[in-house]
Amino acid sequence: MFYLWRAMAGKPVEGRQEEQMAIANRVESVVGSKEDAGGKIMRHAGLLSGQLQQLRTRMYPPKSEKILRPFLTNEVSKLTSIPDSTLKLMSTEGRGPVPSRLENNHRVYTLAQINELRELFAMQKPADALRFLPRRRAGEHLQVVAIANFKGGSAKTTTCVHLSHYLALHGYRVLALDLDPQASLSAMFGAQPEIDVGSNETIYAALRYDETERRPIRDIIRKTYFDGIDLIPGNLEVMEYEHETPRVLANKSSSGAIFFERLKLALSEVETDYDLVILDTPPSLGFLTLSAIYAATSMIITVHPAMLDVASMSQFLLMMGDLISVLNESGAQLDQDFIRYLVTRHNPNDAPQSQVVAMLRHLFGADVFLPTAIESTAVEAAGLAKRSIYELEMGQIGRDTQKRAREAVDAVNEAIVRLINDSWGRT
Repeated sequence: MFYLWRAMAGKPVEGRQEEQMAIANRVESVVGSKEDAGGKIMRHAGLLSGQLQQLRTRMYPPKSEKILRPFLTNEVSKLTSIPDSTLKLMSTEGRGPVPSRLENNHRVYTLAQINELRELFAMQKPADALRFLPRRRAGEHLQVVAIANFKGGSAKTTTCVHLSHYLALHGYRVLALDLDPQASLSAMFGAQPEIDVGSNETIYAALRYDETERRPIRDIIRKTYFDGIDLIPGNLEVMEYEHETPRVLANKSSSGAIFFERLKLALSEVETDYDLVILDTPPSLGFLTLSAIYAATSMIITVHPAMLDVASMSQFLLMMGDLISVLNESGAQLDQDFIRYLVTRHNPNDAPQSQVVAMLRHLFGADVFLPTAIESTAVEAAGLAKRSIYELEMGQIGRDTQKRAREAVDAVNEAIVRLINDSWGRT
């Protein structure tokens, strides 16, 4: 099935969708009433992929792309610390980017225009440049943040998306890298893995051992609809790295002995282009996750506060400790600015969850973020539409629900940014 998918990956969207449906129909006609497991899985894969493409087409029509909503002047003021009155005066005098007008005559700015404002004020007020444009300066290293856990459902992708969006909204340059073959992060940015991502277009293209097929990482980076965020998408192809690395390691004469360095070396090629790289790791401890841990300058371990999830995290930490020991024996030293635990999908009113959170804080102290990612219908509703809480406009869901969710997500991201600024030596 994997190789069938790979053969189809380079076809145009329409051709791939038709072929997926044809596979399902062909299998159904051949097997008749008696269908083996392989045939059923192929048929279901074709049906589901076709349905997902139809849903995607309804959400984002053919010749259109996912776009980011505009921002009202009061939102721009909060994001940039430029007073609302100053924005209105600039608009009246024709200085800076020209905002659009809504039907109610309110001014709105795109994120690209917000970044123009940041650059303008940073240039006009050099003493306060960092406040307006917080991009890293000379001597500040590229911050590579790995979001990791062994167990699925711990909100790794949700954390990656909200952190990426928060950083971009505040003026940072971000590269989002999808290392998960399920490619949920890619889908959140509008790139459906089996439709929009072809062969040799994932991070595997930059990591593969075949010199003739390997591509520079810059060639596989995509611009997104979210100004300030670029994406390296994922799909099932990234699993090739998990299959290929053991074969290379078995060949003692191969350069595969430094497999864990390949991601870090690839990222170094675009180091000057970004302030932060956000790594969405797979829910496993394979070669990709190990490479991510080695490449990362910091790591956030997400955990849902339930005993089964905590037990799974315990196994994850034990296995990760063993793997890090193996890396150390190979001469590799991990140089991470911080490792923190983030409680996700948290219901503060749930007594058993509160007990688990208290236990984690007792065991790990300040290594557990004080803010938690609360469980919220606002975040869930946004996720169903492949959006973050930052993309929702007021009125799309209950105002109070959205406000509480936004405040909780902001608190988590602010805590992460404080650690990043500490790592850069900023006060």
